[in-house]
Amino acid sequence: MKSFLINTALILFGALLFAASFPNPIINYGFPILAWFAYIPVFYVIRRCKNNIRGLLICILWGALYGYTSYSLLVHWLANFHPLAAMTASLLQLFYMALLFPLLKLALIFYPHKGYILQWMLWLAYEYLRTLGFLGFPYGISGYTQWQFPLIIGIASVFGVWGVSALVLFPSVYIAAIADELLLPKRSPQKNPISFFYRERLAAAAWLGALLAALIFSTMQADYSQESTAKIALIQQNADPWMDNNPRGYKRMLGILSSLSQKALEEVPDTELVVWPETAFLPRIYWHTTYRDNPASYEIVKELLDFLAEQEVPFLIGNDDARREVTAAGTLSRVNYNAAILFEEGEIKDVYRKMHLVPFAEHFPYEKTFPRIYQELVKANVRFWKPGSEALVFSTAKLHFSVPICFEDCFGYISRDFSRRGADFIVNITNDSWADSFSSQLQHLAMSVFRAVENRRAVVRAATSGQTCAIAPSGRILAMAPPFTETALHVEIPLMTGFTPYMFWGDIWGKIFTACAFMVLIAGVFRYILDLTKTGRKL
Repeated sequence: MKSFLINTALILFGALLFAASFPNPIINYGFPILAWFAYIPVFYVIRRCKNNIRGLLICILWGALYGYTSYSLLVHWLANFHPLAAMTASLLQLFYMALLFPLLKLALIFYPHKGYILQWMLWLAYEYLRTLGFLGFPYGISGYTQWQFPLIIGIASVFGVWGVSALVLFPSVYIAAIADELLLPKRSPQKNPISFFYRERLAAAAWLGALLAALIFSTMQADYSQESTAKIALIQQNADPWMDNNPRGYKRMLGILSSLSQKALEEVPDTELVVWPETAFLPRIYWHTTYRDNPASYEIVKELLDFLAEQEVPFLIGNDDARREVTAAGTLSRVNYNAAILFEEGEIKDVYRKMHLVPFAEHFPYEKTFPRIYQELVKANVRFWKPGSEALVFSTAKLHFSVPICFEDCFGYISRDFSRRGADFIVNITNDSWADSFSSQLQHLAMSVFRAVENRRAVVRAATSGQTCAIAPSGRILAMAPPFTETALHVEIPLMTGFTPYMFWGDIWGKIFTACAFMVLIAGVFRYILDLTKTGRKL
C-alpha cells in the first residue's frame, strides 16, 4: 500500500509539473523551466514497477492515470465548448499513455543499462504520432513549452518542434535513471549514481553539446532584415460572433469591426492590409449576394460591401463561405466552408477554405460508421464544414501571404506548404474567445511561434479576443494586443523569402525518432527472446 501511494503521488505530481510548464490559469505564461524536469516522476515510477508481467500491467494503470490527469489540467478550457470535449481529449490521452507506459517499461527490461535512451525515443515518437490523422491534437508537445525563448527554439528551422522536444525531454530520462541508482534498493555495490554517470558520460556530453550547438545556431541567425516590410492592421473585436448569431448581432459586430478598421486606417494611412479574425463576419457573403434568399442578411452583407468599396486597402475577412455544390448523394445543395476572403475595392479577389478542420467540432467524416455520435454532435449544434482542398497563396500589389485558419497553425506541415508555395509571411485568423481562457489563447500562440521559426517567416495573428500579435521569423514577439479588449494592433513585419531546412524535409525528424524507437524496441524483443531461450529464464 505504501508503494502504491508513493507512485500515485509521483504520477499526480508529474501531471501537475507537465501542466504548469505550459500556459495555465495560475501562471499565465507557464513555467517553462519545469518542462526540463517535469517527466522525472513519470520515468521514476516506471522504474519502480517490477520487471515482470505484473509490472507491465501496473504500468498500464499509471499511464492511464497520468494521461487523464495531465490533460485534464492542460486543456480544461475545452469544457467551455462542451463538457464532453474536455473529457474526450483526456480519455484519448489516457488511452495513449496506457499504451506508452508498458513500452517504456519494456525499454528497461530489454536494455537494462541503455533503456533510458529508448525511453527518450519512444516518448518523442508518441509526441509525433499523436499529431497525425483525424484525431491529431498537438497541444501538450513538450517543445512548445519553450516558445518564449528564441535562443532555444531557433533549431526548429532545421528540426521542427521535434528537435526542441528532444532537448527538453532528455534530462528527465537521464535524471530518473540516476534516481533509480540512488533511491531504489541496490542489488549490486556497483549500482550508484557516480558509476552510472561515469558509464553514461557520453550521452550526457552529447546532450550538453547539442544544447550548446542549438544556442550558438540561434545566436548566429539574424532576426530579420528591415529592407522590405509590410504594415498591417490586425483587428480584435473581443466578441465571439457565434454568441450573437442573428441579424441584430450581425449588424452590431459589423459596426465594431468597421469602426476599429476605420480608426486604424486613420492612424496609419499607409497600412497595406487589414485583417479581421476567423468568421468575424458571419452572414455568408457570396451566398447572400448570389441568391438573396434572406433579405435581412443580404442588407447587412451589402452594408459590408459598401464599406469595403470605399477602402483603398485590401481587407482579409474570415467568413462562412457557402456555395451550391453537388453532394456525395448526388443532390445540389448548400455546402459551407470556413474561409478567409480577400477583398480589394469591395470585390472578392480570392478565397482560401480551411483544409484541416477541428475533429468533432467542425468535421466528422464517420457519419455512417458512428451514426449515434454524429447525431449527438448535431444535437449539440456543432457547425460542420466541408474541408477545402487548395493551399492558396494570396497576392496583392506587393504582398504574398497565406492564411492558416485557427487550428491549422497548430500543425507544422500546413504553414510549411504555404511557405514553399511562395508565401512571404503567414496570417493566422482565429476565434478562441469561446474558451474564455487566457491560458488557452497563449497555448495556441505558442504553436504559432514555432511556425514562424520553422519557415523563417513572420507570422501575424488576428484573434477575436486574443492573442492578436506579430511574431518575428526568430520567434520573438514583436507586438501583442491586450487580451479581451476591442482594439486594432498596428504591426510592421519583414517580408521573407528563401528556404529553411525544415521547409525542405518537414517533420522528417519526428519520423526518424519514431522509426528508430520502434526498430530498437523490436530488436530488443528478439534479443530478449534469445536470451530467455539460452538461459531458460521466464519473464
